[in-house]
Amino acid sequence: MTPEQQWEVLRQGTEEVLPEGALLERLRVCAREGRPLRVKQGFDPTAPDIHLGHTVGLRKLRQFQDLGHQVVLIVGDSTAQVGDPSGLSKTRPQLTEAQVEQNATTYLEQFYRVLERSPGGGKLPVEVHRNSEWFGKMPFMSAIQLAAQSTVARMLERDDFSKRYAAQQPIGLHELFYPVMVAYDSVAIRADVELGATEQKYNLLIGRPYQEFHGQAPQIALTLPVLPGLDGVQRMSKSLGNYIGVTDTAPDMFGKVMSLPDGVMGLYWRLVTDASPSEVANIERGLSDGSAHPMVVKKDLARRIVRLYHGEDAADRAQRDFEAQFSRHEVPQDVAEWAAPATGPMGIKDLLVKSGLATSGSAAWRAVEQGAVSIDGQRVIDRNHAQSLDAPFVLRLGRKMVRVRRA
Repeated sequence: MTPEQQWEVLRQGTEEVLPEGALLERLRVCAREGRPLRVKQGFDPTAPDIHLGHTVGLRKLRQFQDLGHQVVLIVGDSTAQVGDPSGLSKTRPQLTEAQVEQNATTYLEQFYRVLERSPGGGKLPVEVHRNSEWFGKMPFMSAIQLAAQSTVARMLERDDFSKRYAAQQPIGLHELFYPVMVAYDSVAIRADVELGATEQKYNLLIGRPYQEFHGQAPQIALTLPVLPGLDGVQRMSKSLGNYIGVTDTAPDMFGKVMSLPDGVMGLYWRLVTDASPSEVANIERGLSDGSAHPMVVKKDLARRIVRLYHGEDAADRAQRDFEAQFSRHEVPQDVAEWAAPATGPMGIKDLLVKSGLATSGSAAWRAVEQGAVSIDGQRVIDRNHAQSLDAPFVLRLGRKMVRVRRA
């Protein structure tokens, strides 16, 4: 493909490509020089598993890989011990080296659920580095020299730092080193392009002057949308519990997708499936003009995502099981029963806690807000919902369920 054709593919689904016009020009330069772009993304192993939010970047990297460019993954075992302050209102707890190492071992295998480990046909295998390769042996005075290439004023341009500084909230000195370390990662692997979510824009751009200082062409920053979680509002996050993990079982993955609010379906089709831009446009048009039923579109979405990570057969089974249990309100014969100790309607929080599905009232509220609660297959999203006990019904939280009847 020509540089212009590659640019048309790569710009799809991006938020910003900075500086404007730089990626197309770098593609042209690399074509003339007969070399691939070196495309970087860093992942700090702060948790043992990755989720669909992480795959937004991985899928863009896969596009670069399919076009013959060199994908470089940075497993941030050193930066994870510092903690990324992006978007945080307080200092992130520091992880131990043992915690980071345990998490990193699972990351690498999960990356290859999206990227090709040993591709053929002219594609390049993924290049993987842990940034302890250079930070683990960097002398202290070299770290000081790196810090000297930036200023406190420049660091306080970051929205998260400036807000904390204005509110007189503490900012750890080690936190100021995080963007410096990310910038040096780009120097160490000679990155042409770095990818990240929109909130990572500062970290991506600060690498440019560091590369110029070291005599390298400054990288292009490519930002990607943030994927909302199961609530459709907050970003997908394991700490918030609103995530779909790439290692989730096929039934769990299918069920979680089905719990998504209708309003985010277009974004999920665009960011975490293999649907073409024209297919996504048709889906969004159908949802907008009413020619496509949201439930049908959502089942297709769930099936497409499960197929990517578990295969065609597992996707078929997950859909059949979901339809059997929830669309037709069928439940296993051996599902547990619970006799509600009330005569009138019960609030959804009390139902969840007293039946044992939720461990606490706050856990019950979170489950409702995340769309993980249903009654006879109908999602409950209203905290004030009160359920009549006149007839038995099946109450579900995630994959757990109980048949409720009046005592």
